[in-house]
Amino acid sequence: MHVLYEDDGGFKAATVLSETDTSLQVEAASGKRSKIKKSAVIVRFEQPSPEALLKEADAASQDLDLEFLWECAPKDDFDIPVLAEEYYGHAPTPVEQTAMLLRVHGAPVYFHRRGKGKYRPAPPDILAAALAALEKKKRQAEQQQAWVDEIKAGTLPEPLARQAETLLFKPDKNTLEWKALDAACTQLQMRPERLLMNLGAFPSAIAIHKRRFYAQHFPRGTGFAPAEVPAIARDLPLADVEAYSVDDITTTEIDDALSVQALDDGTLRVGIHIAVPALAVTRDSDLDALARARMSTVYMPGAKIPMQPDEVIAAFSLDAGRPVPALSLYVVAHPDTGEILSHESRIERIVVRENLRHNTLDDLIGEEQLDDPAAELPYGHVFRPLWRLAKALSRRRDEVRGKPESNNRVDFSFYVDGDPDHPESAHVRIEQRKRNAPLDRLVAEYMILANNLWGGLLSSCGVPGIYRSQQMGRVRMGTAAAPHDSIGVPQYAWCTSPLRRYVDLVNQGQLIAAIEHGVSARLVAPFKPREADLYAVISAFEAKYGAYADFQQAMERFWCLRWIKQQGLRRIEAVVLREDLVRLKDAPFYTRVGTLPELERGRHVLLEIMGDDELDLSLDCRFLDVVDAQGGAEDIEDEPTAETAAEIAETDAADGPDPTDQRLDDAGAPAPGDGPKPEEGA
Repeated sequence: MHVLYEDDGGFKAATVLSETDTSLQVEAASGKRSKIKKSAVIVRFEQPSPEALLKEADAASQDLDLEFLWECAPKDDFDIPVLAEEYYGHAPTPVEQTAMLLRVHGAPVYFHRRGKGKYRPAPPDILAAALAALEKKKRQAEQQQAWVDEIKAGTLPEPLARQAETLLFKPDKNTLEWKALDAACTQLQMRPERLLMNLGAFPSAIAIHKRRFYAQHFPRGTGFAPAEVPAIARDLPLADVEAYSVDDITTTEIDDALSVQALDDGTLRVGIHIAVPALAVTRDSDLDALARARMSTVYMPGAKIPMQPDEVIAAFSLDAGRPVPALSLYVVAHPDTGEILSHESRIERIVVRENLRHNTLDDLIGEEQLDDPAAELPYGHVFRPLWRLAKALSRRRDEVRGKPESNNRVDFSFYVDGDPDHPESAHVRIEQRKRNAPLDRLVAEYMILANNLWGGLLSSCGVPGIYRSQQMGRVRMGTAAAPHDSIGVPQYAWCTSPLRRYVDLVNQGQLIAAIEHGVSARLVAPFKPREADLYAVISAFEAKYGAYADFQQAMERFWCLRWIKQQGLRRIEAVVLREDLVRLKDAPFYTRVGTLPELERGRHVLLEIMGDDELDLSLDCRFLDVVDAQGGAEDIEDEPTAETAAEIAETDAADGPDPTDQRLDDAGAPAPGDGPKPEEGA
């Protein structure tokens, strides 16, 4: 005796070995024995054999016309033997009954299951809708396959080309277009971004890098709608100072300037003048909402995305030759000892005499010229006294730090001639200079001084601010003043870049309240003590600032690869950092060289370039030879001294930066082009 029974939604046939009142012991053709319930049995038969039954029934079921069966089937629930007898015109054989079962059970569109061996024909309207859905699915499958075939043939179908950005950056994986792209990627063993770029959906790898970043952080675009800057509702006095700013040649957001006056007693009165957009960009205003949404200006070689609209920058940038509002810190100090005798803060207007540029002055202003009163020096009446005091201030910080500050990091600046969105026709220049260039050190020292003293002013007035502290090697941002060990100051609050960084803008609004109201400022400051929203600003800023730093680094790596191509380099010199990690000697590109022998840090090596990938931002190199006989670390970065959430990755104080976690330490290297100054990375 054999039985056909239901198992896990399918049907099996086996030979009965034994039987009880409720179950059967059966054996399949493979020899496997199973125990089944009697209620699972559908057909009992003597002939043919179990394996022959299923084979013959399956072949016979293919000849059964579903539409005809649906039309002649009872309109209510029915058993399979009843329909089989109606169809064949006689009592069905085991093969015929099984064939009918397989056909009906395998067509859920036409027949709905109602129990073991029982079915009901689908209502006409439901059947019509189901058949239409099946037809639609069939057409979609055919269309999907046609698109896959086009892609494999090297052509991007027009519907996919229209949605290329959406497919790559915000895909809806239920769409036919995504399924076609995903299937093609699987068959070609290629990532979607590479496949789309190869098919011409994106003009170059940089377009993918940028649009991915924009889709995540600037989904509504990088531009601003026309903005109106409210008039300043106060009469600001005009300061009688001779102020100068010093920035890179590409800088357009000029937010700091310096002035100096020698007093009769031999001391100096130094003015640190900062653009003051907080007079117009007040908390919860429309302009504040724009700045808070971005948190920082985004820098990249050849371009930038400003934090604030052009109208705000034009109104408050310290452009030479016109009176502009400024938040000024006047410090009276002894130029030889760096002792601060007094300081005061004012909200006023200044006229910057000239916007000076590093590109034209760095070669003319060196330490020897600054230290020699007889040497020829442009703007010597300004820079010599400022330099003298800056050195004294730096020495005092070194005493607190317990060691001299090392500034031997090499800074790289990128300049892109042409449209940076079309790298094939653009030309990139990578220029380098030591971070300890005198003008850099001079400006940095006074920005550190301002951030220190203004942080102290906020703390003394009981006004909360956003501080950066470093203790036990850990950098944190918080609302309470705390020492910053690596800089050597009792407190440090970012205040000197309000045009390009939202934290500075927030602190500036708090400073204005402290300057105008003193100890009662906590009652009128934009942010009150222990206000939760200030912590929300810190959290959002750290996330954005870290993401922007990642993007800037990615763009710099891309342009380094372009620079290598433009130079036609097949061999290149690099500097060993640790193990197999090197940095190119003339570009800020970090890479690993698997064939690199064990060498000490600072050794120069010659590499052969085997290939590059602008999408992965990688460079494949092979070690050739050691270039220098002795090796040295004169152009190797300082060891990182801190880590912070805003800078994302931990740095290894023993080994230096890794290409995947390279970040500015808290002494802060300047970003390229119109990027932050050295002190602004702190």
